[in-house]
Amino acid sequence: MTDLLQQDIQYLPGVGPSRKTMLGEELGVKTYGDLLQYFPYKHVDRSRLYSIGELTGDMPFVQVKGHILSFETFKMSARKERVVAHFTDGSGRVMDLTWFNGGKYAKQNYKTGTEYIIFGRPNVFNGRINVTHPDIDAADKLELSAMGMQPYYNTTEKMKKAGLNSRSLERITKTLLSVLKEPIAETLPGFITQKLHLMSRDDALRKIHYPQNAKELEQARMRLKFEELFFVQLNILRYASDQRHKYRGYVFDKVGQNFNDFYFHHLPFQLTEAQKRVIREIRKDMGSGRQMNRLLQGDVGSGKTLVALMTMLIALDNGYQACIMAPTEILAEQHLATIMDFLRGMDIRVALLTGIVKGRHRQEILDGLLDGSVQILVGTHAVIEDTVQFARLGMVVIDEQHRFGVAQRAKLWSKSANPPHVLVMTATPIPRTLAMTLYGDLDVSVIDELPPGRKPVQTQHVFDRSLPQLYDSIRRQIHQGRQVYIVFPLIEESEKIDLKNLEDGYDVMRQVFPEFRLSKVHGKMKPADKDAEMQKFVSGETQILVATTVIEVGVNVPNASVMIIMDAQRFGLSQLHQLRGRVGRGADQSYCILVTGYKLADDTRKRIDIMCETNDGFQIAEADLKLRGPGDLEGTHQSGMAFDLKIADIARDGQLVQLARDEAALIIADDPQCQSPRYGILWARLKELRKDTINWGAIS
Repeated sequence: MTDLLQQDIQYLPGVGPSRKTMLGEELGVKTYGDLLQYFPYKHVDRSRLYSIGELTGDMPFVQVKGHILSFETFKMSARKERVVAHFTDGSGRVMDLTWFNGGKYAKQNYKTGTEYIIFGRPNVFNGRINVTHPDIDAADKLELSAMGMQPYYNTTEKMKKAGLNSRSLERITKTLLSVLKEPIAETLPGFITQKLHLMSRDDALRKIHYPQNAKELEQARMRLKFEELFFVQLNILRYASDQRHKYRGYVFDKVGQNFNDFYFHHLPFQLTEAQKRVIREIRKDMGSGRQMNRLLQGDVGSGKTLVALMTMLIALDNGYQACIMAPTEILAEQHLATIMDFLRGMDIRVALLTGIVKGRHRQEILDGLLDGSVQILVGTHAVIEDTVQFARLGMVVIDEQHRFGVAQRAKLWSKSANPPHVLVMTATPIPRTLAMTLYGDLDVSVIDELPPGRKPVQTQHVFDRSLPQLYDSIRRQIHQGRQVYIVFPLIEESEKIDLKNLEDGYDVMRQVFPEFRLSKVHGKMKPADKDAEMQKFVSGETQILVATTVIEVGVNVPNASVMIIMDAQRFGLSQLHQLRGRVGRGADQSYCILVTGYKLADDTRKRIDIMCETNDGFQIAEADLKLRGPGDLEGTHQSGMAFDLKIADIARDGQLVQLARDEAALIIADDPQCQSPRYGILWARLKELRKDTINWGAIS
């Protein structure tokens, strides 16, 4: 059976060379197995007949048995005509069947007086029930009990033009199922399918296309979704288990002078309960003897850097160096300033290494790393260059994970006898189900409360007709000594137009606010120019920063209390939330104003409403995942999702993701070497998937 599923689709009756090319190019369907796993997007119940008297204009698809009384033709233009057939079910009532295309074929092929079953979506036209372009089958050839629920398949415009529509795909799939005489091989062991009451794989793959009823369809979907998610989780946990067994971690069993001195004498404010909980989780990892790989999630301003610093101090207390990597030079400089500020008065040598640190100063830092006198290094990608070597690197903090690939993480490991402990920080809240799938090899900690004294940012939606009033309120804020961000969208496809919008917007703002000083920043500027403009805003030399989303990650200006987002409808939820996080960093009340035109699509209105209702990044990330689907989740680098889920949906199948992970975890715990014959069926299937369909390496 496995061999038959590998068979070229061309040899399936009804396909042939030209359809083979079309199916391959448009749907990626090249084998029998591919077609079997091209699932319908919906089903319509074809087991029931309706009478014309039962029909209304707001019903979904229906079928009626009867015969055609007569045909009528109406001229629409010189070359087009509308053909209408008057159809009765014998009850004395009549409905119309209408063709705008293919009417000539209908008149030639469908006979008056012959009994047919017509199928389609009813509507009301001129006071009569009407079905446009119905499916018509001879009543004696259609066995209703066998019809069950009819599958509908997504097809492209190109396919439809070539006559390969949903109905054609359905016929080909029906042929395929009749060719597959033997049962389709099972991929899950009986102890899993029985425990979870899952139908067999053979049943599921047949019934996902042709279920007899809604219950069968649901059972088939459940089985196939679970299997898909289970193998993703099994692969991730297998990878994580391999890493744990392959690499020992440094044992940091001591909390010493550096940590205690800082905690009791230099801590500027009380830690929140969430920060304390996360530090305990990290300490447990560091003392366990296995290498820590932990993802630290926390909303903007939740105090992640402080937690990271305190864990670095534990490394120092155990005689090791620590390093923190940021994605941009300006972020690295901010981390340095924050850390130096925290450690003021303590005898700890901290150094900055970025691309602009050159000459003798750079050499001094490299020497200090080699002899161990530089205890904490703050840097950018420059840190992973071959010339940078440490005496004893024991702890690495990576800020904003999605800017650093796995290969770069691995490069850091090579700078140490054992891999250092790794703490990955992100301010992009990632829903749990997605974190389990994208960062499945990392343990996850969450800081879910803000430090005391922080006021939540107030978010308001205004229409662009209210800009004059908005400008007045900006003036009032600046006169009170505050600073303001004004952000314009920058979407890659329309980059040139957007940059012009930004330039025009900047000119407009200069005219509106001649009394204030403005900075301008966008991604196409030279890094040095961009940093210089940013620095003017950070230092307070300019009061308004007009920018694109380059400010989304990083800059910390406690005095900036207003974030204006122009054309807010063009931003995703996560991006809006990231931008909002640039304000609200001081003690003053801060505001985020979303400016849009009056006409908004439903999804856009939902996004704007969610932003105005909540400041909770996780709630926003969950909503974003539901609205956009995982393939487009901003900030998590999801666009290149390594595995193509055919039927499961991470946003909507959260409980199944958890169930799949729990089952996979039990198996890895029982068979960490992946060699037990008891699980042979699973390891064989995983090997098959790794070889065939999925770039699994990209997952971890």
